[in-house]
Amino acid sequence: MKKVLGGKGANLAEMTNLGVPVPPGFTISCDCCIEFLQTGKTPDGLQQEVDAHMRRLEEVAGKRFGDANDPLLVSVRSGAPVSMPGMMETILNLGLNNRTVQGLAHHSGSARFAFDSFRRFIQMYGDVVLHVPSAQFEQLLKAKRLTAGVATDSELSEGELRNLVEEYKSLVRATSGNEFPMEPAAQLQGAIEAVWRSWTLKKAVDYRRVNGISEDLGTAVNIVAMVFGNMGEDSGTGVAFTRNPSTGERTFYGEFLVNAQGEDVVAGIRTPLSIDEMATRLPNAYKELLATQDRLERHYCDMQDIEFTVERGSLYLLQTRTGKRTATAAVRVAIDMVDEGLIDPRTAVLRVPPDQLGQLLHPVIDVSVRATPIASGLPASPGAASGIAVFDPDVAEARASDGTSVILVRDETTPEDFHGIVAAKAVVTARGGMTSHAAVVARGMGKCAVVGAKDMHVDLEKRQFTVDGTIVSEGDYITVDGATGKVYKGDLPTTPSEVVQVIRGMRPHQGAPTYGAFARLLGWADEARRLKVRANADTPVDARIARGFGAEGIGLCRTEHMFFEGDRITAMREMIVARDIVGRRRALTKLLPIQRSDFEGIFEAMHGLPVTIRLLDPPLHEFLPHGGEESKLLARTLGISRAELLHIVESLRETNPMLGHRGCRLGITYPEITEMQGRAIFEAAVRAKRRGIDVRPEIMIPLVATAREFENQRGVLEEVARQVLGGMGEEVPYTIGTMIELPRAALTADEIAKSAEFFSFGTNDLTQTTFGLSRDDAGRFLPNYVERGIIPDDPFQVLDQNGVGKLIGIAVSAGRSVRPQLKVGICGEHGGEPRSVKFCHAIGLDYVSCSPYRVPIARLAAAHAALESGSQESPRA
Repeated sequence: MKKVLGGKGANLAEMTNLGVPVPPGFTISCDCCIEFLQTGKTPDGLQQEVDAHMRRLEEVAGKRFGDANDPLLVSVRSGAPVSMPGMMETILNLGLNNRTVQGLAHHSGSARFAFDSFRRFIQMYGDVVLHVPSAQFEQLLKAKRLTAGVATDSELSEGELRNLVEEYKSLVRATSGNEFPMEPAAQLQGAIEAVWRSWTLKKAVDYRRVNGISEDLGTAVNIVAMVFGNMGEDSGTGVAFTRNPSTGERTFYGEFLVNAQGEDVVAGIRTPLSIDEMATRLPNAYKELLATQDRLERHYCDMQDIEFTVERGSLYLLQTRTGKRTATAAVRVAIDMVDEGLIDPRTAVLRVPPDQLGQLLHPVIDVSVRATPIASGLPASPGAASGIAVFDPDVAEARASDGTSVILVRDETTPEDFHGIVAAKAVVTARGGMTSHAAVVARGMGKCAVVGAKDMHVDLEKRQFTVDGTIVSEGDYITVDGATGKVYKGDLPTTPSEVVQVIRGMRPHQGAPTYGAFARLLGWADEARRLKVRANADTPVDARIARGFGAEGIGLCRTEHMFFEGDRITAMREMIVARDIVGRRRALTKLLPIQRSDFEGIFEAMHGLPVTIRLLDPPLHEFLPHGGEESKLLARTLGISRAELLHIVESLRETNPMLGHRGCRLGITYPEITEMQGRAIFEAAVRAKRRGIDVRPEIMIPLVATAREFENQRGVLEEVARQVLGGMGEEVPYTIGTMIELPRAALTADEIAKSAEFFSFGTNDLTQTTFGLSRDDAGRFLPNYVERGIIPDDPFQVLDQNGVGKLIGIAVSAGRSVRPQLKVGICGEHGGEPRSVKFCHAIGLDYVSCSPYRVPIARLAAAHAALESGSQESPRA
């Protein structure tokens, strides 16, 4: 019932049914949030329902809300259907006022505890409901610690806390112009509405946008009887994971604080103790917690993230949810749970989000580097990153938008820092533990993070941090190693991850446990998927890497990329500036052996697999310099005047080159270019075949708009094939197809398919021509479109299924109506984006093709698509 009760409410109900110790409470459903935000009013009849359930809660708890002698206090907490840790609001100790605080003091036997709870309530309610900045409360609290001469809040005396409560009330009065509300029922109504409104907070909206969560879900409101971890040394609070969320190791993992409330741990306000220390500090509660966490993991069959409180020795569970984890942990937990019999391989494949696999390919700091760390903290999220230190999330976002690599450094992060974490390459905090906000969010996003670097002093005013006399100012480079918890000064070199090292042959797979788990999971994925996965690769090196990642062929080899290296560009430029066909053929003769050699190397790397080679696509002006010393040098090399060269460059300039003289249009104007490329392909294929290589060339004609264009270029290629293969006395099977990247080609696909043997959708250009957007310029305004909800996603990152997708569907249907066995795939970067891969599976494409390092993501996404649609059998362990 997560869609109704939210994740937190559903799991509280589930734990209650399991007999797990959970405080009594009730949940207001998510749809009430949406109605409130749309109308600005509490839904009809809801107030009466809340009143009735508060009376029921009083009966179960044995206390009355607002009672001056033994008051019922409640927490009011958000809880969306999809976990959004820390992004919405919580209020604890609600129901306290000048009268009930005395009753709490009397009944608990501790006035210090009562006023500590009261000051916490005023601060949380003041911040969340009355919009008094939390930092102002923190300043008063810090001043009170200084005047009392204590280091922590828990050391403040009863008298100091009484004074602090009055100071907090004065702050509310001065800032809001009103007295702090003392009527418990009014407090509750204000808190409920504030939790609803927190669905629209910037941090929550940003989190949903980054994680692809719908805006229409809303949040539930959970009203639960308070249990207190701040009642003394026999009380405490903590957060724990049933397995290590960084490594996936099967060990109970977490942190707790004695004499504290839950926000102290999650917010990173105090650096907590390891959960292992709870065994000696609160032994009975720890023993019960161990048994409970094991029971919850076995019930949910997944790693759990649990929040708990111990009140005077009694354990209470406040929340359980699926734990956020790194990619390393996700893969290991999935594999281990199959081996433990908790889940089957199908569930294991579905358990790992495809995009998360990219984290396993992140670089790590080169072990050969001799560098001394300037700070050490807790290794909250693995990976390595370098960038300039910044101390403000807004600055991080601004600098990152300019292309600068930034590392966000904070005393501790709060949910308001989320947009800065998104922008940063890594996060470093001076305070907090492995379950603090920074650690949880960074792990969930795959950002490397070091938290709780306690020797580091962060000065936000000066925009610097200091460690043992070393000063790092904003703009200075630092390097963060999230695997070891080390922070270094400067920009240190990195080395490929374990998985990449094995793929590249830099180390054996034996003794590489992360690679072993990675390969095993993807083996199950391959059994489940229907879609083939190819790679976009332009060199033999890229082809070998792609094959190592499991590519089943090359879906796009861009021949123009071969011309940009070394002396090749000179021959290409000689061809472009040639005055006649004789000059062009002379230059093309120089390019022929270069292209032939590259193709032969790619055929060798992809032995037994198809290789789709796209003929020359970009406009010719892209190969020429546009002034400066390079123009002068090129003119001298080609034996023409600089003025003549500039005249040629200017004559090739186009107002809109992406819609100009490129693709098949070049081949029709200059058929000798198509002839040379065809000859290079067929000669390379014969040479490779003679060396025992199984070659399967597929030649792709780009930017076709009409069937006649395709037929023209096909005719050129078939004549070259007849000459080469006939002259060399060999047979090589080959196919000729086209790239569908124009709406007209999609709409007339039945005509084109009469002579085209395959279609490959160039979704980058098809998106440009469908939207009428230039992808090189649209970045100036598309992010604003996404932020304002005008479009759901950047269409160059996530395939536009309603527009571009419809054109693809039309083309597939029309093409197969003429040629039933027509092979169809996509070769834009959408081929490695999970939601786009799911669409490709649904409309019946044969393959997707993406960059080599996205191949594992596409393999797993294709398996998800097949398993979720029920179209494939489950893999076997």
